[in-house]
Amino acid sequence: MPNETSIESLLEIMRRLRDPQSGCPWDIEQDFATIAPYTIEEAYEVADAIDRNDLAHLKDELGDLLFQVVFHARMAEEGGHFAFSDVVDAICDKLVRRHPHVFATPAAKPADAAAVLVAWEEHKKREREAAAGDAPLSALDGVARGLPEWQRAVKLQKRAATVGFDWPHVDDVFAKLHEEIDEVRAEFAALGHAPDADVARERLEDELGDLLFVAANLTRHGGVDFGGALRRANAKFERRFRRMEVLARAAGTPLETLDLAQQDALWNAAKAEEREDRT
Repeated sequence: MPNETSIESLLEIMRRLRDPQSGCPWDIEQDFATIAPYTIEEAYEVADAIDRNDLAHLKDELGDLLFQVVFHARMAEEGGHFAFSDVVDAICDKLVRRHPHVFATPAAKPADAAAVLVAWEEHKKREREAAAGDAPLSALDGVARGLPEWQRAVKLQKRAATVGFDWPHVDDVFAKLHEEIDEVRAEFAALGHAPDADVARERLEDELGDLLFVAANLTRHGGVDFGGALRRANAKFERRFRRMEVLARAAGTPLETLDLAQQDALWNAAKAEEREDRT
């Protein structure tokens, strides 16, 4: 095994982990499907380190994510499909192809980052058209089904907007949001006396899905990342809830022994402390 720190070292480590005779039993048993959830998890760990501005942790998490790429490439090589070098070649070719303003025609340099995104999507569209041949194309082609559903919702909305299917103003999104809330409220009200509970829950799920889809659209219109907003909300809730527990213990009353009004008072106290810390 190479001693120097390099991508070759990592590839050799992966080869040895997957060696059928001397490798790790767990690594040998894995396949693309079993490793995919870990790949997604590591990507989220990278995002979490960035959110917390923890650059030391980010270094480790990027390494974990790189290992996932190497793991998938090793399994593909074992199956005779492609190797890690093919993955590198493919992404290099794609980046050069989609950045002609950098690598081919500097005179055609876009005016700003927004124009770069427009050109990028146009390159992707031409690639999809070339791959499809004579088959009919949809504006929604290429939106991966393996994405987290909130992320897929935003991508579907963006693609639909490229052909003009979009609300022209954020007030239209708010109106639709209120409409969906009313429909969800109606389905909740119907739960208690519906003749078929399974059908009632399915209808509620359908309306809740519509509500969440519109909420994703609202973040898009506001230029806010849905996942980032939800991560911030989760972090805020966790931070305040943990502070509630501390305040309750300091008062000699475990949180679970308090009624909802008392717990809510601790929540408000935690919020007030945060406001004081910001001033």
